[in-house]
Amino acid sequence: MIIKAIKPLPVICFLLIVSSASAQQIKLSKEIEHALTVVDTTQIKADIAYLADDKLKGRLPGTEGYQMAVDYVVNRLKSLNVKPAGENNTWLQEVKLRKAFTKDATILFNDGQNKHIEIGGGGYVIYPDPETPNIKLSAGLVFAGYGVSEPSMGYDDYAGLDVKGKIVVITRGSPDKFSSSVAAHTMNTTQILKVAAEHGAVGVIIASTDSTARLPNISKGIYSVMDKQGSVAISRIYYSKQVSLFGAVDYKLLNLLFQNAGKSIPSVVAQLKAGQSASFPLITSVNAAYSSTYQDIISYNVIGKITGSDPGLKNTYVVHSAHLDHLGISTPVKGDSIYNGAHDNASGVASVLSIAKIYQNINEKPKRSVLLVLMTGEEMGDLGSGYFAKYPTVPVGSMVADVNTDMPTIIAPLLSITALGAEHSSLAKQVNEAAGYLGLGVEPDPEPKQARFTRSDQYSFVLQGIPAIHVKYGSKTTDGKNNLNEMVAKWRAEYYHKPQDDINGIFDFAAGKKYAQLNFLIGYLIAQDIKRPTWNKGDIFAVR
Repeated sequence: MIIKAIKPLPVICFLLIVSSASAQQIKLSKEIEHALTVVDTTQIKADIAYLADDKLKGRLPGTEGYQMAVDYVVNRLKSLNVKPAGENNTWLQEVKLRKAFTKDATILFNDGQNKHIEIGGGGYVIYPDPETPNIKLSAGLVFAGYGVSEPSMGYDDYAGLDVKGKIVVITRGSPDKFSSSVAAHTMNTTQILKVAAEHGAVGVIIASTDSTARLPNISKGIYSVMDKQGSVAISRIYYSKQVSLFGAVDYKLLNLLFQNAGKSIPSVVAQLKAGQSASFPLITSVNAAYSSTYQDIISYNVIGKITGSDPGLKNTYVVHSAHLDHLGISTPVKGDSIYNGAHDNASGVASVLSIAKIYQNINEKPKRSVLLVLMTGEEMGDLGSGYFAKYPTVPVGSMVADVNTDMPTIIAPLLSITALGAEHSSLAKQVNEAAGYLGLGVEPDPEPKQARFTRSDQYSFVLQGIPAIHVKYGSKTTDGKNNLNEMVAKWRAEYYHKPQDDINGIFDFAAGKKYAQLNFLIGYLIAQDIKRPTWNKGDIFAVR
Protein backbone atom coordinates (compact mmCIF):
# COMPACT_ATOMS: atom_id res chain seq x y z
CA MET A 1 0.00 0.00 0.00
CA ILE A 2 1.30 3.41 -0.95
CA ILE A 3 -0.08 4.91 2.21
CA LYS A 4 2.17 2.71 4.33
CA ALA A 5 5.32 3.12 2.27
CA ILE A 6 7.83 5.45 3.88
CA LYS A 7 11.40 6.45 3.34
CA PRO A 8 14.01 4.83 5.57
CA LEU A 9 14.38 6.69 8.82
CA PRO A 10 17.64 7.69 10.45
CA VAL A 11 18.87 5.16 12.95
CA ILE A 12 18.23 6.77 16.32
CA CYS A 13 18.73 4.68 19.40
CA PHE A 14 16.44 5.32 22.31
CA LEU A 15 16.99 4.14 25.84
CA LEU A 16 16.64 0.48 26.60
CA ILE A 17 13.42 -0.01 28.50
CA VAL A 18 14.67 -2.44 31.14
CA SER A 19 16.33 -5.80 30.71
CA SER A 20 14.42 -8.75 32.07
CA ALA A 21 17.33 -9.53 34.36
CA SER A 22 16.66 -6.35 36.31
CA ALA A 23 12.87 -6.42 36.04
CA GLN A 24 11.04 -7.05 39.25
CA GLN A 25 9.83 -10.64 39.37
CA ILE A 26 6.09 -11.00 39.60
CA LYS A 27 4.23 -13.76 41.38
CA LEU A 28 1.26 -15.41 39.74
CA SER A 29 -1.44 -17.53 41.30
CA LYS A 30 -1.36 -21.27 40.73
CA GLU A 31 -4.43 -20.87 38.54
CA ILE A 32 -2.69 -18.41 36.22
CA GLU A 33 0.48 -20.48 36.15
CA HIS A 34 -1.54 -23.51 35.05
CA ALA A 35 -3.61 -21.56 32.53
CA LEU A 36 -0.43 -20.41 30.78
CA THR A 37 0.47 -24.04 30.10
CA VAL A 38 -2.73 -24.78 28.15
CA VAL A 39 -1.52 -22.91 25.05
CA ASP A 40 -1.29 -25.67 22.45
CA THR A 41 1.20 -25.51 19.57
CA THR A 42 -0.90 -28.05 17.66
CA GLN A 43 -3.91 -25.74 17.87
CA ILE A 44 -1.83 -22.72 16.85
CA LYS A 45 -0.71 -24.64 13.76
CA ALA A 46 -4.29 -25.71 13.02
CA ASP A 47 -5.60 -22.14 13.27
CA ILE A 48 -2.89 -20.84 10.96
CA ALA A 49 -3.38 -23.72 8.52
CA TYR A 50 -7.10 -23.04 8.19
CA LEU A 51 -6.86 -19.26 7.88
CA ALA A 52 -4.03 -19.55 5.34
CA ASP A 53 -5.64 -22.32 3.31
CA ASP A 54 -6.01 -21.75 -0.44
CA LYS A 55 -9.79 -22.07 -0.14
CA LEU A 56 -9.88 -18.73 1.73
CA LYS A 57 -8.12 -17.15 -1.27
CA GLY A 58 -6.04 -14.73 0.73
CA ARG A 59 -8.78 -13.31 3.02
CA LEU A 60 -9.34 -10.11 1.03
CA PRO A 61 -12.05 -8.00 2.73
CA GLY A 62 -15.39 -8.20 1.02
CA THR A 63 -14.76 -11.66 -0.43
CA GLU A 64 -16.15 -15.10 0.40
CA GLY A 65 -12.71 -16.08 1.70
CA TYR A 66 -12.68 -13.26 4.23
CA GLN A 67 -16.18 -14.23 5.36
CA MET A 68 -14.94 -17.79 5.89
CA ALA A 69 -12.22 -16.38 8.13
CA VAL A 70 -14.81 -14.34 10.07
CA ASP A 71 -17.01 -17.41 10.55
CA TYR A 72 -14.03 -19.47 11.69
CA VAL A 73 -12.85 -17.08 14.38
CA VAL A 74 -16.40 -16.46 15.62
CA ASN A 75 -16.91 -20.20 16.08
CA ARG A 76 -13.54 -20.54 17.80
CA LEU A 77 -14.34 -17.70 20.19
CA LYS A 78 -17.73 -19.26 20.97
CA SER A 79 -16.05 -22.57 21.77
CA LEU A 80 -13.73 -20.75 24.21
CA ASN A 81 -16.63 -19.18 26.16
CA VAL A 82 -15.92 -15.66 24.90
CA LYS A 83 -19.02 -13.47 24.66
CA PRO A 84 -19.98 -11.31 21.65
CA ALA A 85 -19.20 -7.60 21.91
CA GLY A 86 -19.98 -6.31 18.44
CA GLU A 87 -22.86 -4.17 17.24
CA ASN A 88 -26.37 -5.01 18.46
CA ASN A 89 -25.16 -7.90 20.64
CA THR A 90 -23.55 -9.65 17.68
CA TRP A 91 -19.93 -10.65 17.13
CA LEU A 92 -19.47 -8.16 14.30
CA GLN A 93 -18.88 -4.50 13.59
CA GLU A 94 -19.74 -3.50 10.04
CA VAL A 95 -17.01 -1.60 8.22
CA LYS A 96 -17.93 0.09 4.94
CA LEU A 97 -14.81 0.23 2.80
CA ARG A 98 -14.77 2.65 -0.12
CA LYS A 99 -12.27 2.18 -2.93
CA ALA A 100 -11.76 5.51 -4.67
CA PHE A 101 -10.23 6.21 -8.07
CA THR A 102 -9.05 9.47 -9.62
CA LYS A 103 -10.08 10.40 -13.16
CA ASP A 104 -9.71 13.48 -15.38
CA ALA A 105 -7.08 15.06 -13.10
CA THR A 106 -5.32 18.20 -14.25
CA ILE A 107 -3.05 20.72 -12.52
CA LEU A 108 -1.88 23.92 -14.20
CA PHE A 109 1.07 25.62 -12.52
CA ASN A 110 1.37 29.38 -12.95
CA ASP A 111 4.60 31.32 -12.39
CA GLY A 112 3.14 34.27 -10.47
CA GLN A 113 2.78 36.42 -13.60
CA ASN A 114 -0.12 34.47 -15.11
CA LYS A 115 2.18 32.35 -17.24
CA HIS A 116 1.94 28.57 -17.22
CA ILE A 117 4.99 26.63 -16.12
CA GLU A 118 5.66 24.06 -18.81
CA ILE A 119 6.19 20.78 -17.00
CA GLY A 120 5.73 18.22 -19.77
CA GLY A 121 4.80 14.58 -19.31
CA GLY A 122 2.77 14.85 -16.12
CA GLY A 123 5.07 14.89 -13.11
CA TYR A 124 2.21 14.72 -10.65
CA VAL A 125 -0.65 12.59 -9.34
CA ILE A 126 -3.79 13.63 -7.48
CA TYR A 127 -5.25 11.23 -4.92
CA PRO A 128 -9.00 10.63 -5.14
CA ASP A 129 -11.36 12.34 -2.72
CA PRO A 130 -13.43 9.58 -1.04
CA GLU A 131 -16.33 11.91 -0.25
CA THR A 132 -16.65 14.62 -2.93
CA PRO A 133 -16.87 13.37 -6.56
CA ASN A 134 -15.88 16.59 -8.35
CA ILE A 135 -13.40 19.22 -7.15
CA LYS A 136 -11.93 22.41 -8.59
CA LEU A 137 -9.38 24.46 -6.70
CA SER A 138 -7.24 27.54 -7.28
CA ALA A 139 -4.64 28.48 -4.68
CA GLY A 140 -1.09 29.63 -4.09
CA LEU A 141 1.73 27.28 -3.12
CA VAL A 142 3.90 27.39 -0.01
CA PHE A 143 6.82 25.08 0.74
CA ALA A 144 6.53 23.83 4.34
CA GLY A 145 9.62 21.65 4.74
CA TYR A 146 8.70 18.29 6.26
CA GLY A 147 5.23 19.54 7.20
CA VAL A 148 6.09 18.96 10.87
CA SER A 149 4.81 21.19 13.67
CA GLU A 150 6.16 20.08 17.05
CA PRO A 151 7.19 23.27 18.90
CA SER A 152 7.55 21.35 22.17
CA MET A 153 10.28 19.29 20.52
CA GLY A 154 12.04 22.34 19.16
CA TYR A 155 10.93 21.98 15.56
CA ASP A 156 8.15 23.71 13.58
CA ASP A 157 8.04 23.96 9.78
CA TYR A 158 4.97 26.20 10.05
CA ALA A 159 6.49 28.80 12.37
CA GLY A 160 5.96 32.26 10.87
CA LEU A 161 4.51 30.75 7.69
CA ASP A 162 1.10 31.87 6.38
CA VAL A 163 -0.56 28.88 4.70
CA LYS A 164 -4.20 29.86 5.19
CA GLY A 165 -6.10 29.22 1.97
CA LYS A 166 -2.96 27.86 0.31
CA ILE A 167 -1.60 24.50 -0.79
CA VAL A 168 1.44 23.34 1.16
CA VAL A 169 4.22 21.49 -0.61
CA ILE A 170 6.24 19.25 1.69
CA THR A 171 8.93 16.62 1.37
CA ARG A 172 8.54 13.52 3.48
CA GLY A 173 11.05 13.22 6.27
CA SER A 174 11.85 14.35 9.80
CA PRO A 175 14.63 15.95 11.83
CA ASP A 176 17.45 13.57 12.71
CA LYS A 177 16.90 14.20 16.41
CA PHE A 178 13.48 12.51 16.36
CA SER A 179 13.30 8.90 17.54
CA SER A 180 12.16 6.32 15.00
CA SER A 181 8.57 6.13 16.24
CA VAL A 182 8.22 9.91 16.58
CA ALA A 183 9.70 10.39 13.11
CA ALA A 184 7.35 7.83 11.61
CA HIS A 185 4.39 9.50 13.33
CA THR A 186 5.20 12.95 12.00
CA MET A 187 5.79 11.49 8.51
CA ASN A 188 2.49 9.61 8.44
CA THR A 189 0.06 10.99 5.87
CA THR A 190 -2.70 11.17 8.48
CA GLN A 191 -0.55 13.48 10.61
CA ILE A 192 0.71 15.50 7.65
CA LEU A 193 -2.85 16.25 6.51
CA LYS A 194 -4.02 17.01 10.06
CA VAL A 195 -1.22 19.49 10.73
CA ALA A 196 -1.73 21.23 7.39
CA ALA A 197 -5.48 21.57 8.05
CA GLU A 198 -4.88 22.95 11.54
CA HIS A 199 -2.77 25.71 10.00
CA GLY A 200 -5.44 26.61 7.47
CA ALA A 201 -4.14 24.90 4.31
CA VAL A 202 -6.59 23.81 1.60
CA GLY A 203 -4.29 21.28 -0.04
CA VAL A 204 -1.17 19.18 0.46
CA ILE A 205 1.36 18.08 -2.15
CA ILE A 206 4.11 15.65 -1.19
CA ALA A 207 7.21 16.31 -3.30
CA SER A 208 10.08 13.93 -3.97
CA THR A 209 13.64 15.13 -3.42
CA ASP A 210 14.97 11.90 -4.94
CA SER A 211 15.62 12.20 -8.67
CA THR A 212 15.34 8.40 -9.11
CA ALA A 213 12.01 7.98 -7.30
CA ARG A 214 8.80 7.28 -9.17
CA LEU A 215 5.41 8.76 -8.47
CA PRO A 216 3.02 6.52 -6.54
CA ASN A 217 0.81 4.28 -8.66
CA ILE A 218 -2.78 4.93 -7.60
CA SER A 219 -4.44 3.34 -10.63
CA LYS A 220 -5.79 0.43 -8.55
CA GLY A 221 -7.60 2.78 -6.19
CA ILE A 222 -7.19 3.64 -2.52
CA TYR A 223 -9.46 2.58 0.33
CA SER A 224 -11.08 4.63 3.08
CA VAL A 225 -13.85 3.85 5.59
CA MET A 226 -17.22 5.60 5.37
CA ASP A 227 -19.45 6.14 8.37
CA LYS A 228 -23.14 5.34 8.53
CA GLN A 229 -24.01 8.88 7.36
CA GLY A 230 -21.92 8.54 4.21
CA SER A 231 -19.01 10.73 5.37
CA VAL A 232 -15.36 9.72 5.59
CA ALA A 233 -14.66 8.06 8.94
CA ILE A 234 -11.08 6.84 8.47
CA SER A 235 -8.70 7.59 5.62
CA ARG A 236 -4.99 7.94 4.95
CA ILE A 237 -5.62 10.30 1.99
CA TYR A 238 -8.34 12.54 3.46
CA TYR A 239 -8.62 14.69 6.57
CA SER A 240 -11.49 17.14 6.02
CA LYS A 241 -13.42 18.99 3.32
CA GLN A 242 -11.15 21.95 3.97
CA VAL A 243 -8.17 20.08 2.48
CA SER A 244 -9.64 19.34 -0.93
CA LEU A 245 -6.42 18.48 -2.76
CA PHE A 246 -3.90 15.80 -1.85
CA GLY A 247 -1.27 14.95 -4.41
CA ALA A 248 2.34 14.19 -5.19
CA VAL A 249 4.93 15.67 -7.57
CA ASP A 250 8.21 14.25 -8.79
CA TYR A 251 11.73 15.63 -8.47
CA LYS A 252 11.70 17.29 -11.89
CA LEU A 253 8.55 19.26 -11.14
CA LEU A 254 9.71 20.21 -7.65
CA ASN A 255 12.96 21.46 -9.17
CA LEU A 256 11.01 23.72 -11.53
CA LEU A 257 8.95 25.10 -8.64
CA PHE A 258 12.09 25.74 -6.59
CA GLN A 259 13.92 27.40 -9.49
CA ASN A 260 10.97 29.71 -10.00
CA ALA A 261 11.33 30.75 -6.33
CA GLY A 262 15.12 31.10 -6.55
CA LYS A 263 15.80 27.99 -4.44
CA SER A 264 17.68 24.74 -4.99
CA ILE A 265 16.67 21.28 -3.81
CA PRO A 266 20.14 20.25 -2.50
CA SER A 267 20.54 23.34 -0.30
CA VAL A 268 17.01 23.08 1.12
CA VAL A 269 17.38 19.35 1.80
CA ALA A 270 20.70 19.92 3.57
CA GLN A 271 19.09 22.55 5.76
CA LEU A 272 16.20 20.26 6.67
CA LYS A 273 18.47 17.32 7.43
CA ALA A 274 20.40 19.55 9.80
CA GLY A 275 17.20 20.13 11.75
CA GLN A 276 16.69 23.69 10.53
CA SER A 277 13.29 24.63 9.17
CA ALA A 278 13.41 25.70 5.51
CA SER A 279 9.94 26.97 4.70
CA PHE A 280 9.13 29.72 2.20
CA PRO A 281 6.37 30.89 -0.17
CA LEU A 282 6.57 29.55 -3.71
CA ILE A 283 5.96 32.24 -6.34
CA THR A 284 3.55 29.86 -7.97
CA SER A 285 -0.17 29.15 -7.96
CA VAL A 286 -2.18 26.23 -9.28
CA ASN A 287 -5.51 25.57 -10.90
CA ALA A 288 -6.54 21.98 -10.24
CA ALA A 289 -9.56 19.91 -11.18
CA TYR A 290 -10.30 16.23 -10.76
CA SER A 291 -13.09 13.71 -10.34
CA SER A 292 -13.36 10.61 -8.17
CA THR A 293 -15.28 7.40 -8.67
CA TYR A 294 -16.08 4.79 -6.04
CA GLN A 295 -16.57 1.11 -5.33
CA ASP A 296 -18.04 0.22 -1.92
CA ILE A 297 -17.76 -3.10 -0.10
CA ILE A 298 -18.87 -4.25 3.34
CA SER A 299 -16.43 -6.00 5.64
CA TYR A 300 -16.36 -6.78 9.35
CA ASN A 301 -14.36 -6.54 12.53
CA VAL A 302 -14.92 -9.43 14.95
CA ILE A 303 -15.18 -8.48 18.63
CA GLY A 304 -15.41 -10.73 21.69
CA LYS A 305 -15.42 -9.92 25.39
CA ILE A 306 -14.21 -11.49 28.62
CA THR A 307 -15.94 -9.70 31.49
CA GLY A 308 -13.79 -8.48 34.36
CA SER A 309 -14.38 -9.24 38.03
CA ASP A 310 -14.27 -5.77 39.62
CA PRO A 311 -17.69 -4.07 39.85
CA GLY A 312 -16.29 -0.75 38.65
CA LEU A 313 -13.21 -1.60 36.61
CA LYS A 314 -15.05 -4.24 34.54
CA ASN A 315 -16.49 -1.32 32.57
CA THR A 316 -13.02 -0.54 31.27
CA TYR A 317 -11.22 -2.65 28.71
CA VAL A 318 -7.82 -3.98 27.71
CA VAL A 319 -7.77 -4.80 23.99
CA HIS A 320 -5.94 -7.70 22.38
CA SER A 321 -5.97 -7.08 18.65
CA ALA A 322 -4.81 -8.69 15.42
CA HIS A 323 -5.80 -8.17 11.80
CA LEU A 324 -7.71 -10.91 10.05
CA ASP A 325 -7.34 -9.75 6.45
CA HIS A 326 -4.63 -10.24 3.87
CA LEU A 327 -4.05 -9.42 0.19
CA GLY A 328 -6.28 -11.89 -1.62
CA ILE A 329 -5.36 -13.01 -5.14
CA SER A 330 -2.81 -10.90 -6.98
CA THR A 331 0.26 -10.96 -9.21
CA PRO A 332 1.65 -14.52 -9.52
CA VAL A 333 5.03 -15.26 -7.95
CA LYS A 334 6.68 -18.55 -8.90
CA GLY A 335 3.38 -19.73 -10.36
CA ASP A 336 1.26 -18.97 -7.26
CA SER A 337 -1.22 -16.07 -7.10
CA ILE A 338 -2.93 -16.71 -3.74
CA TYR A 339 -1.43 -14.51 -1.02
CA ASN A 340 -2.28 -16.77 1.92
CA GLY A 341 -0.89 -14.61 4.73
CA ALA A 342 0.09 -17.43 7.09
CA HIS A 343 2.52 -15.33 9.10
CA ASP A 344 0.78 -12.10 8.10
CA ASN A 345 -1.45 -12.36 9.99
CA ALA A 346 -2.99 -15.79 10.54
CA SER A 347 -0.29 -16.29 13.16
CA GLY A 348 -1.39 -13.15 15.02
CA VAL A 349 -5.02 -14.26 14.98
CA ALA A 350 -3.98 -17.68 16.27
CA SER A 351 -2.16 -15.91 19.10
CA VAL A 352 -5.30 -14.00 20.13
CA LEU A 353 -7.30 -17.24 20.04
CA SER A 354 -4.65 -18.77 22.31
CA ILE A 355 -5.14 -15.88 24.72
CA ALA A 356 -8.85 -16.72 24.76
CA LYS A 357 -7.91 -20.31 25.61
CA ILE A 358 -5.87 -19.12 28.58
CA TYR A 359 -8.80 -17.08 29.86
CA GLN A 360 -11.11 -20.07 29.46
CA ASN A 361 -8.99 -21.80 32.11
CA ILE A 362 -9.14 -18.92 34.61
CA ASN A 363 -12.08 -18.74 37.00
CA GLU A 364 -10.91 -15.55 38.72
CA LYS A 365 -10.99 -13.07 35.85
CA PRO A 366 -8.90 -9.87 36.06
CA LYS A 367 -10.39 -6.66 37.39
CA ARG A 368 -10.83 -5.02 33.99
CA SER A 369 -12.62 -6.62 31.07
CA VAL A 370 -10.76 -7.84 28.00
CA LEU A 371 -11.72 -7.31 24.35
CA LEU A 372 -10.48 -9.65 21.65
CA VAL A 373 -10.66 -7.79 18.34
CA LEU A 374 -9.88 -9.33 14.94
CA MET A 375 -9.87 -6.53 12.41
CA THR A 376 -10.34 -5.96 8.72
CA GLY A 377 -8.52 -3.66 6.34
CA GLU A 378 -5.07 -3.53 7.93
CA GLU A 379 -3.42 -4.17 4.59
CA MET A 380 -5.44 -1.25 3.18
CA GLY A 381 -4.01 1.21 5.70
CA ASP A 382 -5.08 0.10 9.21
CA LEU A 383 -8.68 0.90 8.30
CA GLY A 384 -10.64 -1.62 10.39
CA SER A 385 -8.65 -0.77 13.50
CA GLY A 386 -8.98 2.92 12.75
CA TYR A 387 -12.75 2.58 12.62
CA PHE A 388 -12.96 0.47 15.77
CA ALA A 389 -10.65 2.75 17.76
CA LYS A 390 -12.67 5.82 16.75
CA TYR A 391 -16.12 4.21 16.89
CA PRO A 392 -15.78 1.34 19.40
CA THR A 393 -18.61 -1.01 20.27
CA VAL A 394 -17.95 -0.20 23.93
CA PRO A 395 -18.30 3.30 25.42
CA VAL A 396 -15.83 5.83 24.04
CA GLY A 397 -13.05 6.34 26.58
CA SER A 398 -13.48 2.92 28.19
CA MET A 399 -10.53 1.27 26.40
CA VAL A 400 -7.36 1.75 28.47
CA ALA A 401 -4.72 -0.05 26.37
CA ASP A 402 -4.15 -2.07 23.21
CA VAL A 403 -1.78 -5.04 22.93
CA ASN A 404 -1.50 -5.74 19.22
CA THR A 405 -0.12 -8.81 17.46
CA ASP A 406 0.81 -8.47 13.80
CA MET A 407 3.09 -10.98 12.12
CA PRO A 408 5.09 -12.04 15.17
CA THR A 409 7.40 -13.82 12.71
CA ILE A 410 7.58 -17.15 14.53
CA ILE A 411 10.50 -18.60 12.60
CA ALA A 412 13.01 -19.14 15.43
CA PRO A 413 13.03 -19.57 19.22
CA LEU A 414 11.80 -16.48 21.05
CA LEU A 415 14.58 -15.46 23.47
CA SER A 416 14.18 -11.69 23.56
CA ILE A 417 11.66 -9.11 22.46
CA THR A 418 11.23 -5.49 21.56
CA ALA A 419 7.97 -3.84 22.58
CA LEU A 420 7.26 -1.20 19.98
CA GLY A 421 5.76 1.86 21.64
CA ALA A 422 6.48 0.85 25.24
CA GLU A 423 8.95 3.69 25.61
CA HIS A 424 6.07 6.16 25.25
CA SER A 425 3.86 5.03 28.13
CA SER A 426 3.54 3.28 31.47
CA LEU A 427 2.97 0.01 29.60
CA ALA A 428 6.73 -0.51 29.77
CA LYS A 429 6.18 -1.68 33.35
CA GLN A 430 3.88 -4.55 32.38
CA VAL A 431 6.09 -5.46 29.43
CA ASN A 432 9.15 -5.78 31.63
CA GLU A 433 7.30 -7.75 34.31
CA ALA A 434 5.79 -10.19 31.81
CA ALA A 435 9.05 -10.65 29.90
CA GLY A 436 10.96 -11.12 33.13
CA TYR A 437 8.57 -13.83 34.29
CA LEU A 438 9.05 -15.71 31.00
CA GLY A 439 12.82 -15.23 30.99
CA LEU A 440 12.83 -12.98 27.94
CA GLY A 441 15.20 -10.07 27.41
CA VAL A 442 13.73 -6.70 26.44
CA GLU A 443 15.71 -4.77 23.85
CA PRO A 444 15.42 -1.61 21.75
CA ASP A 445 13.96 -2.06 18.27
CA PRO A 446 16.61 -3.88 16.21
CA GLU A 447 15.15 -2.40 13.00
CA PRO A 448 14.30 1.24 13.71
CA LYS A 449 14.44 2.07 9.99
CA GLN A 450 11.32 -0.08 9.49
CA ALA A 451 9.27 2.38 11.62
CA ARG A 452 7.06 -0.52 12.67
CA PHE A 453 5.25 1.21 15.52
CA THR A 454 3.18 3.35 13.13
CA ARG A 455 2.74 0.67 10.47
CA SER A 456 0.18 -1.59 12.09
CA ASP A 457 -3.11 -1.53 13.97
CA GLN A 458 -1.75 -0.37 17.32
CA TYR A 459 -1.18 3.06 15.76
CA SER A 460 -4.94 3.50 15.28
CA PHE A 461 -5.39 3.28 19.05
CA VAL A 462 -2.51 5.68 19.64
CA LEU A 463 -4.20 8.26 17.40
CA GLN A 464 -7.24 8.05 19.69
CA GLY A 465 -5.09 8.66 22.77
CA ILE A 466 -4.99 5.01 23.91
CA PRO A 467 -1.56 3.68 25.01
CA ALA A 468 -0.61 0.73 22.83
CA ILE A 469 2.24 -1.68 22.15
CA HIS A 470 3.23 -4.17 19.49
CA VAL A 471 5.56 -6.94 20.64
CA LYS A 472 8.11 -8.16 18.09
CA TYR A 473 11.17 -10.42 18.20
CA GLY A 474 14.47 -9.27 19.69
CA SER A 475 17.97 -10.11 18.46
CA LYS A 476 18.94 -13.09 20.66
CA THR A 477 19.64 -16.43 19.02
CA THR A 478 20.46 -19.88 20.40
CA ASP A 479 23.94 -19.82 18.87
CA GLY A 480 24.87 -16.63 20.68
CA LYS A 481 25.36 -14.60 17.51
CA ASN A 482 22.31 -12.54 18.46
CA ASN A 483 21.53 -11.58 14.88
CA LEU A 484 17.93 -12.75 14.54
CA ASN A 485 17.02 -9.57 12.68
CA GLU A 486 19.36 -10.65 9.87
CA MET A 487 17.58 -13.98 9.59
CA VAL A 488 14.21 -12.19 9.60
CA ALA A 489 15.38 -9.82 6.86
CA LYS A 490 16.25 -12.78 4.62
CA TRP A 491 12.95 -14.45 5.47
CA ARG A 492 11.03 -11.27 4.69
CA ALA A 493 12.65 -10.96 1.26
CA GLU A 494 11.37 -14.41 0.33
CA TYR A 495 7.99 -14.57 2.07
CA TYR A 496 6.63 -11.16 3.13
CA HIS A 497 3.56 -10.15 1.09
CA LYS A 498 4.17 -13.02 -1.30
CA PRO A 499 2.15 -16.18 -2.07
CA GLN A 500 4.98 -18.16 -0.47
CA ASP A 501 3.74 -17.04 2.98
CA ASP A 502 1.69 -20.18 3.50
CA ILE A 503 1.64 -23.04 6.00
CA ASN A 504 4.49 -24.75 4.14
CA GLY A 505 6.94 -22.00 5.06
CA ILE A 506 9.26 -21.69 8.07
CA PHE A 507 7.56 -21.92 11.48
CA ASP A 508 8.57 -22.30 15.10
CA PHE A 509 5.27 -23.03 16.83
CA ALA A 510 6.92 -23.08 20.26
CA ALA A 511 7.81 -19.43 19.64
CA GLY A 512 4.15 -18.87 18.77
CA LYS A 513 3.17 -20.34 22.13
CA LYS A 514 5.55 -18.04 23.98
CA TYR A 515 4.26 -14.99 22.09
CA ALA A 516 0.71 -15.85 23.16
CA GLN A 517 1.78 -16.38 26.77
CA LEU A 518 3.68 -13.09 26.78
CA ASN A 519 0.89 -11.02 25.23
CA PHE A 520 -1.65 -12.59 27.55
CA LEU A 521 0.48 -11.80 30.57
CA ILE A 522 1.05 -8.18 29.51
CA GLY A 523 -2.69 -7.70 29.03
CA TYR A 524 -3.54 -9.52 32.25
CA LEU A 525 -1.18 -7.34 34.30
CA ILE A 526 -2.71 -4.21 32.77
CA ALA A 527 -6.20 -5.52 33.47
CA GLN A 528 -5.29 -6.25 37.10
CA ASP A 529 -3.78 -2.83 37.74
CA ILE A 530 -6.22 -0.35 39.27
CA LYS A 531 -4.15 2.45 37.76
CA ARG A 532 -5.11 3.32 34.22
CA PRO A 533 -2.13 3.28 31.79
CA THR A 534 -0.72 6.72 31.04
CA TRP A 535 1.49 8.35 28.46
CA ASN A 536 4.85 9.49 29.75
CA LYS A 537 4.92 13.13 30.76
CA GLY A 538 5.70 15.34 27.80
CA ASP A 539 5.52 12.48 25.31
CA ILE A 540 4.49 13.36 21.77
CA PHE A 541 1.47 11.05 21.98
CA ALA A 542 0.29 12.41 25.33
CA VAL A 543 -1.61 15.24 23.67
CA ARG A 544 -3.34 13.18 21.01
